[in-house]
Amino acid sequence: MTEKILILDSGSQVTQLIGRRLRELGVYCEIHPSGKIPPIDGSVRGIILSGSPCSVYDQGAPVIDFSLFKGKLPVLGICYGAQLLAHCFGGKVGPSGSREYGRARLSIEDPGLLFEGIPSSTQVWMSHGDTILSLPEGASVLASTADVRNAAFRFQGEPTYAVQFHPEVYHTTEGTAMLRNFAFRICGCKGDWTPASFIESSVASIREQVGDGKVILGLSGGVDSTVAAVLLNKAIGHNLTCIFVNNGLLRKNEFTDVLASYKDMGLNVIGADVPENFLSALKGVTDPEAKRKTIGRLFIETFDCYARKIEGAGFLAQGTIYPDVIESAGVAGASKIKSHHNVGGLPEKMNLKIVEPLRMLFKDEVRRVGRALGIKEELIGRHPFPGPSLGVRIIGEVTPERVRILQDADDVFIRGLRAYDCTGMGLRSASDPSVEARNLYEAIWQAGVILLPVKSVGVMGDDRTYEYPVVLRAVVSTDGMTADWVHLPYDFLAKVSNDIINKVRGVNRVVYDISSKPPSTIEWE
Repeated sequence: MTEKILILDSGSQVTQLIGRRLRELGVYCEIHPSGKIPPIDGSVRGIILSGSPCSVYDQGAPVIDFSLFKGKLPVLGICYGAQLLAHCFGGKVGPSGSREYGRARLSIEDPGLLFEGIPSSTQVWMSHGDTILSLPEGASVLASTADVRNAAFRFQGEPTYAVQFHPEVYHTTEGTAMLRNFAFRICGCKGDWTPASFIESSVASIREQVGDGKVILGLSGGVDSTVAAVLLNKAIGHNLTCIFVNNGLLRKNEFTDVLASYKDMGLNVIGADVPENFLSALKGVTDPEAKRKTIGRLFIETFDCYARKIEGAGFLAQGTIYPDVIESAGVAGASKIKSHHNVGGLPEKMNLKIVEPLRMLFKDEVRRVGRALGIKEELIGRHPFPGPSLGVRIIGEVTPERVRILQDADDVFIRGLRAYDCTGMGLRSASDPSVEARNLYEAIWQAGVILLPVKSVGVMGDDRTYEYPVVLRAVVSTDGMTADWVHLPYDFLAKVSNDIINKVRGVNRVVYDISSKPPSTIEWE
């Protein structure tokens, strides 16, 4: 039985970072809505309570049944979690004199186990409007800041701790050390969760869920679905049938190239070449959510059509990963950013059960699992590609002509990134930071081109042109939840701009997107 820490999410947008930090320490964890606590069995070593956008006094604010674990298991309350612990056990929570956001200096008065080995003065990150005015009876202060007396405290006689700052974020300089102390010193975790152990447990779980049933999986050519396919193939072999759909919105030549590579890997793959179905359904559709839902619906209908041809197919596998779930508000209380067709649910007419072996993994973890499965680096190192494909990189209506323009421009951009030698520039591989990047493509986490729904005036030779501008987008990230734009070399930008304008019919202007996430998303739609 794999040991784990449960993270109870009350709606914080950074809850997943708690999970990431623990996974990086080799500690398996699961994130569950705070109002839906799973059964607590012998595998649970501790509980972490997340932050929340709510005040403990808000109507409908998340509540937690502390009787299930407080005093029985180690607990760490973070921000709202700390305030809820204080509020529910006799302390007092109220509005701060001033809203407390940003960096603060934490002065540790009682290191104990939580702050063992951490400097007595250290930087932390605050993000709350309320504060803990007084502690419950039997609780004692561990650390304070200039403005927050009860910045960290514990309940005497039990392993229940609380902090009003966020140890999971980068700006809390000793945050990982604090979480390490909680996981290892307080919870007693071994830290033995690895990609190999994930594969072993996932194979067993898949076999238990599926049995002798047959599974169909929609392949996209991306890292997530590829790793899911190989993992499922390891678990159930010939009972897996993969379907690679040409929705008319893939990158240039991707359908034929990727289909061939999948078959070389020994996967049982069927190619569904149905671009006209998607393009006709998207005619006149301009709203981003409507486009996503249209594409998602047609994917499901395509799977349903092919599933009916596969005798005994009872399961649909998807390469859903955790950022998809977060952005689709899969956790109660989180704000919905955009829908993902992987997590949108199935129509009632589709009698297939869902298998999502990667649902709780972040992108970097998926890649580590893929390497442990022996998948070729050229597939593991591929940039993420949106589930709705180029449909969300064409702003406005999707038409065959706009698809052709975007495919051609994107092909020039990606080829240029692969051709630009960056050895000796000190850049690390985005998919494996332990090695140096050999070219710009390897140094970038995700890149692509966006086609705008406007036209601009240009001059080619002696002729006036009135054609589309395209936007280059390149970011670095680890999990897709946050991202920074890449400072591409000027000589590269000059060359790729010139190549796109000269080689792609219909484009006369190239611009570069220098916005980060947040506040912008990686994809434009």
